Amino acid sequence: MASLPKEPPEDVKKQSFWMPGNYVPTVHRTQQSFQACNDIVACFTERAKVEKQYAQQLSQWSSKWKSIVDSRPLYGSLMRAWQCFFTSTERLSAIHSAISQSLMVEEGGRVKTWQKETFPKKLFCGFRESHNNNTSFSRAQKPWSKKMTKLEKARVVYHKSCQREQTALDKEKQANENSEMSPEKKQKITEAREMVSEDKEKIRDRYEKLLEEATSYTPRYMEEMEAIFEESQEEERKRISFLKQAFLSIHRHLDITNNESVKAVYSELHHTLMSINEQDDLKWWKNNHGPGMPTDWPKIDEWVPPIKKLDRKKRDKMKIKENRPVMIGGVKVRAMYDYMGEEGDELSFKAGEVFLKVEEEDDQGWCRGVLSGGKEGFYPANYVEVAE
Repeated sequence: MASLPKEPPEDVKKQSFWMPGNYVPTVHRTQQSFQACNDIVACFTERAKVEKQYAQQLSQWSSKWKSIVDSRPLYGSLMRAWQCFFTSTERLSAIHSAISQSLMVEEGGRVKTWQKETFPKKLFCGFRESHNNNTSFSRAQKPWSKKMTKLEKARVVYHKSCQREQTALDKEKQANENSEMSPEKKQKITEAREMVSEDKEKIRDRYEKLLEEATSYTPRYMEEMEAIFEESQEEERKRISFLKQAFLSIHRHLDITNNESVKAVYSELHHTLMSINEQDDLKWWKNNHGPGMPTDWPKIDEWVPPIKKLDRKKRDKMKIKENRPVMIGGVKVRAMYDYMGEEGDELSFKAGEVFLKVEEEDDQGWCRGVLSGGKEGFYPANYVEVAE
């Protein structure tokens, strides 16, 4: 999961995976992947806090302006449209609050659980996977490293022998060009050069033999190293696959453009805004604040006789008195005024309503009657007249 290098390093051969010790970045990749999980959880926990703060700000804005708008002189469909912004905002606030909760609990918890299961630790050795990879790579590379060490030493020895030979050749050339040098001395220089050349060839033979041994061992070395590397790759592939799904799940939470609840909020808001109706609002204003309002025009205000207040104790006695005369069939009376009963045993009626009087007026000015609906009770005698 490490990022790819922008440019190849200067000495690619020395940086090569095949060189001794260069498997270490692959071993360390496990630790880096573990840290990446921590970073992902921290990153989107912070994003969850942003969502939560945004939800709170939306709610605060809605509450503040809703109370202000409620006190403003708007009315009708225009008022409903403006208020719809606040109800929509409250719903959006709930959606962003749910996103925050999902990021922290659902996604964060899922990554943490997976991380714990995927990166088991070995006592005193860090992650088990890192320890196993390091052990396997080291074991596979050990014979190869020994061969490389021997080969490098042979190379150094060979190059030094080449330098000695070159020095001997230069000395031989100078001797041959020197006419004053005796033939015997020139012969000794030539013999010394031949011995150096023979020694160089022996060293080269040993160098070539070590190179042949290393070359013949290379396929086995590559096979073992690749097998271990592929095991590491498979573990990394699983991690990449999981985190890809985690990122897609996070995207699903954050992508409110495809959230059906958000679509519904804005769809209903748009419908409410399109429902603003000038004529309906003007009609409402006319009927509630204009010439369409009902009013009491000047007219004759008929006099209504006062009602004698009943003494409750006397009324109770009148209700239980058994020897009061009862009218057989009753007498039809017509109400001359509206009356609203003040007690449960009093009748209520409108002017013009006809009902039956079933008992004569008592000493407090009250009669007993029965309405057309069958309800029986008391009423003031001076509010009715006998119906013709």
